[in-house]
Amino acid sequence: MLQNETPLFTGLIEHAKKNPIQFHIPGHKKGAGIDPEFRNFIGDNALSIDLINIGPLDDLHAPKGMIKKAQELAAEAFGADHTFFSVQGTSGAIMTMVMAVCGPGDKIIVPRNVHKSVMSAIVFSGATPIFIHPEIDKKLGISHGITNDAVEKALMQHPDAKGVLVINPTYFGISADLKRIVEIAHSYSVPVLVDEAHGVHIHFHEDLPLSAMQAGADMAATSVHKLGGSMTQSSVLNVREGLVSPQRVQSILSMMTTTSTSYLLLASLDVARKRLATEGKELIEKTITLANETRNRINGIPKLHCIGKEILGTKATFDFDPTKLIIPVYELGITGYDVENWLREKYSIEVELSDLYNILCIITPGDTKQDVDTLVHALQELSSNITSESVIDNKERIYLPDIPVLALTPRDAFYAETEIIPFEESEGRIIAEFVMVYPPGIPIFIPGEIITKDNLVYIKKNLEVGLPVQGPEDPSLNQIRVIKEHKAIR
Repeated sequence: MLQNETPLFTGLIEHAKKNPIQFHIPGHKKGAGIDPEFRNFIGDNALSIDLINIGPLDDLHAPKGMIKKAQELAAEAFGADHTFFSVQGTSGAIMTMVMAVCGPGDKIIVPRNVHKSVMSAIVFSGATPIFIHPEIDKKLGISHGITNDAVEKALMQHPDAKGVLVINPTYFGISADLKRIVEIAHSYSVPVLVDEAHGVHIHFHEDLPLSAMQAGADMAATSVHKLGGSMTQSSVLNVREGLVSPQRVQSILSMMTTTSTSYLLLASLDVARKRLATEGKELIEKTITLANETRNRINGIPKLHCIGKEILGTKATFDFDPTKLIIPVYELGITGYDVENWLREKYSIEVELSDLYNILCIITPGDTKQDVDTLVHALQELSSNITSESVIDNKERIYLPDIPVLALTPRDAFYAETEIIPFEESEGRIIAEFVMVYPPGIPIFIPGEIITKDNLVYIKKNLEVGLPVQGPEDPSLNQIRVIKEHKAIR
């Protein structure tokens, strides 16, 4: 197949050139009925291809024409047997993966530091999660991946599991030995589902970790929009035949997807795939070089360090993506959230993530030397002007707390009879809602877990420094929803 073709994008342009009279939705009719200020900003070209699934434009729910060809080109580019486009983001693709292999009561082996979409899918499907503890990096205060040994142990104890879900790479760019994990799972005839939200680019350069398809995984939900150049909310679901039915995947994905699919998002996937397939290696090579140069410059700034290959060497840190700049800031005596706000206010710089101890910046083909020059200069100024003499010592740091005990399945807890109680009085109760810090969207609590004091302290610490704790009905977290307890009858 010719990877420089863009059947979907080209088809939309050709349709727009015909300038048809539209007696169908969307109601703005090529922009004529939309707010003029918005139209002037967005542009007529974009509005002319904001269309719906009329006959000439194919249908994402049952593709037979230009969408089908675009997906086939994507499958070839990603080394998959089938690729499905998602306009529900990678969250929709992840939920599809889980629900395609799990039903009520089925077991699925997952790391505890999964994205909230995995737990949402477990609630929807009625599956029972078998949690693997990710390796904790106590120096950075973050979770890494899962180990081969942990996967093998989980499968020995639960050989009837319907799937193993792996995050590869993690939000911070760290990869486990995915190929070996796939070999272990396949020896039990269990499919491997990969949350590849932060790894669309790794397939296209040999100096990056193995992609899910390269490692032999069965499904991978891949965010093209995060690092691959498509528009926000557009992703792909790559599938390998054998242990997974592509027909069932299509059926589940269709159930999860709006019938008003955005052709702007779909077209952006088409052109992003073309660029990755035809220019990806060259673009990513330049990106890696820029990232490594930036890393070296940051490492010359007092009290700052940008993580590199020295992080490798444990069973959970098999490989890493150098385009992710993990910058611990605790030697400055301030939090990552403080640094994020300072960069925003002083230099109009926005970082990908901040937490108690780090900031995370990502470098992509969209970045320039001028961009990173500004970042390095800002960090130099921050380091030289910082007034705090304190360093957050390892012993004083609040580590990621232990994973709570799961007392009920997430689905049973979510739909149980509940009550709202004060946050401060919730220790020992079973939570009925999610609590997470977003980004990265990893739950501190999921429905069904027993609330512990350590996790309450961790939540309060995040709130105190201003980090975005999300999930509960009460955003202030003065109150929390728990399973209602019935007193014994005497």
